[in-house]
Amino acid sequence: MGNPPQEIGAAGPTPPRHDFSHAWRALRHRNFRLFFGGQSISLIGTWMTRIATAWLVYRLTKSALMLGFVSFAGQIPTFLLAPFAGVLVDRLNRRTVLIWTQTLAMVQSLALAALTLSNVITIHEILALSAFQGLINAFDMPGRQAFMVQMVEERNDLSNAIAINSSMVNLARLLGPSLAGIVIAATSEGWCFLIDGLSYIAVITSLLMMRVHRAAVKQAVSSMTEQLREGWAYVSTFIPVRAILLLFALVSLMGIPYMVLMPIFAAQVLHGGPHTLGFLMGAAGVGALISALSLVVRESVRGLLKMVPISAAAFGAGLIAFGFSRVDWLSMTLLVVVGFGMMQGLTASNTIIQTLVHEDMRGRVMSYYTAAFVGMAPFGSLLAGGLAHWIGAPRTVMLTGSCCIVGAALFSARIQRIRAHMRPVYIELGIVPSEEIERVEEQAGN
Repeated sequence: MGNPPQEIGAAGPTPPRHDFSHAWRALRHRNFRLFFGGQSISLIGTWMTRIATAWLVYRLTKSALMLGFVSFAGQIPTFLLAPFAGVLVDRLNRRTVLIWTQTLAMVQSLALAALTLSNVITIHEILALSAFQGLINAFDMPGRQAFMVQMVEERNDLSNAIAINSSMVNLARLLGPSLAGIVIAATSEGWCFLIDGLSYIAVITSLLMMRVHRAAVKQAVSSMTEQLREGWAYVSTFIPVRAILLLFALVSLMGIPYMVLMPIFAAQVLHGGPHTLGFLMGAAGVGALISALSLVVRESVRGLLKMVPISAAAFGAGLIAFGFSRVDWLSMTLLVVVGFGMMQGLTASNTIIQTLVHEDMRGRVMSYYTAAFVGMAPFGSLLAGGLAHWIGAPRTVMLTGSCCIVGAALFSARIQRIRAHMRPVYIELGIVPSEEIERVEEQAGN
């Protein structure tokens, strides 16, 4: 099962390399290779379902407000349940949690397929099944993030695994929407749901084939309420994690729900159809994939902190410019920038938090990460849908993009204080070379 596990604090600085042989080093681990293969197939289906659901809702209702409401229904369970799910992830076998969540997600997609292909689906059933998927995600996302460290085993390879995972997600994000646009135009949304449902077989099989040395799960000596309190105390008092999650929550609330409005941009602003929607989402996927690949070739987590506000600002600026565009090719080009900024911030934030957090808090911390990423989005979806209904989709993304830039500026103003609190952890993990520590101490003495 790959290389033997190392102590978390045993990771020393790696010597500089002059090629890109290190770019895929996490794939040395058998379990991560299995995960990569299974997820690569499943995620294409997931993105097809996202596009098909948005187009189906718009086809049935022609309402920007309803697009926002369906997105809200699909994400609010994650916001409400993620902290509780994080406690359970820290208590249970993480692989077992993921097998169950993937199986239930398969059932959800197949139910959507059956109802749509039989032409009996209504907006009420879409709302109910979207809420069910949100319930699944509340457990799946923190479980997946916390399980990452068990798949790659060596802490040195964790940041590379996260970057490779982001590349995989965004390659699927590039292919899935384009395939969905073709399938919807040729047949109906139901076939997208069916393909998604069947694609879960790949990831479930990969999980079952893994040979995992189950980490010793400490017998809980405190109640779930006490563990919830411990998790909240950790994320609210540790300045680096708190600052990153606050900025991430703002971007998720104001910026990321732009995706909810894509059917309106495709149909009303650019006067296209489902293929236009697929191209728009695919363009954002290209930018996100470029971002993920740029992070894959990094050898260290060092230097990622400054990318957090830069990416948020780029994301916001891209949204503002996108709101002005009325031309297909320009809109797609700007969405490349939007996708790059969003994924750069998402992956950099994830990598930093995963590096800083202590193992026995990992599930709970990643549940708050999930709440910040997915949990704020339902409120943002309602806000985006309501604003689009009131002032139009273009003005909405201009306004929300401006808020992302403001958040990036506030984060930048505190970045030195954040870095000072991160440094002791990086020293303990051996991320900061010993000679640099000595130089800093020398300078402090002078």
